[in-house]
Amino acid sequence: MFYHLAMWAESSISSLNLFGYLTFRSILGVLTALSVSLLAGPWMIARLHDFKFGQVVRDVGPKSHLAKTGTPTMGGVMILAAIAIATLAWSDLSNRFVWFALLVTLAFGAVGFADDFIKIRHRRNLGLTARQKYFWLSLAGFGVASLIYFTAPNAPLWDVFGDGKASLETAIIVPFFKDVAIQLGIFFIPWAYLVIVGTSNAVNLTDGLDGLAIMPCVLVASALAVFAYCTGNIKIAAYLGIPYIAGVGELSIFCTAIAGAGLGFLWFNAYPAQVFMGDVGALALGAALGVVAILVRQELVLVIMGGVFVAETLSVMLQVAYFKYSGGKRIFRMAPLHHHFELKGWPEPKIIVRFWIITLILVLIGLSTLKVR
Repeated sequence: MFYHLAMWAESSISSLNLFGYLTFRSILGVLTALSVSLLAGPWMIARLHDFKFGQVVRDVGPKSHLAKTGTPTMGGVMILAAIAIATLAWSDLSNRFVWFALLVTLAFGAVGFADDFIKIRHRRNLGLTARQKYFWLSLAGFGVASLIYFTAPNAPLWDVFGDGKASLETAIIVPFFKDVAIQLGIFFIPWAYLVIVGTSNAVNLTDGLDGLAIMPCVLVASALAVFAYCTGNIKIAAYLGIPYIAGVGELSIFCTAIAGAGLGFLWFNAYPAQVFMGDVGALALGAALGVVAILVRQELVLVIMGGVFVAETLSVMLQVAYFKYSGGKRIFRMAPLHHHFELKGWPEPKIIVRFWIITLILVLIGLSTLKVR
C-alpha cells in the first residue's frame, strides 16, 4: 500500500529511492506499529471500560490477582491492528511469506477473540472448551502449514531425512552446524503445525503477569527480524552459512511491526497494567513467532530464544503429569512457573523483569548461532 505509493513517488522525484531498502522499510514498520499502538491505546482502553470487557480472575489463582478483576482485557486487538496496518503499509504485498504470516496471526487472533468474548459474556474464566479451541487452532495450523509446504519450490514428498537440498524451505536446519539440514518431506506439515500451535499456547500460558509475555515477544520478534533479513539476502546468507530463501526478507517488516506494536502495548500493560492482551493477543503473537521461525528455517533457534515460553509450558506439563502419577503431589507450588515464584513471595515486578533479562540472554545466544557454525 504505502510501500507501492512511496516507490512510485520516490522513483519519480529522486534516484535515491530509500523506500526500496528493506532496512528502511523495517524501521518504518516498527515506528508505524508503535505509533498506532500508542495513539489507539487510550481510546481502546476507554472503549473496553465502556463495554465492561473486564478480566475474570480464577479463584484458584494467587490471591494477589483478585485485585486485577475488572481490568480491561482483549487489548490484543490493538496489537493485531497495529501489526496489520504496519505490515500492509510497508511490505511488498506480492510476497507470499507476508500473507502466510498475516493469515496465521489473524486466524489465531480470531480464535482468541472468541475465547475472550465467551469468558466476558458469561463472566467466567472458561471460554471455548478445550476441544473447541484445539479444533479451531488445529484447523488454522494445519491449513497454513499445508499452504507453506505446497507453495515451496521443489518440495519433496518422500525424500525424508535426505540431504535437505531439494528444498531448504521444508528442511530442519540444525543451529551451530553449517551444512546440516534434515529434509522432512511431507512430514513438514505436522512439524510446522506443532511449532505454530505449540508456540501459540506457550505464549498464552506465559501471559499471566503484567508485561510478562509481551516483552519476550518483542525481543524474540526483533531477533527473528535479523534472521529474516539475513536469510533473504543471498550474500549475507552465503557468508553466514545459513539457507538462502528468496523473498523471506520481507518478513523482517512483519517482525519489526510485532516489536513496535508490542512496545506500544507495553506502555499500557506495564505493572500495574491498565489493560491485558487476552487470548486474542497471546495466541496470535505466539503463532506469529512460530510461523516466522518456520519460514526462516530457525525453529530450533526459536526454542532457545523462547526459553521462557518453553519453561512455562514444561512447568505445566510436569505439574499435571506428576500430580496424576503421585496421587495429588506437586512439583511446583503452582503452575505455570511464574505463579510458583509468586507463591514463594517474589514481588510481581521482580519476576517480570528477571524473566525479561533471561529472555534477552537467550535471544543473544540465539543470534550467536548466525556466526557460530
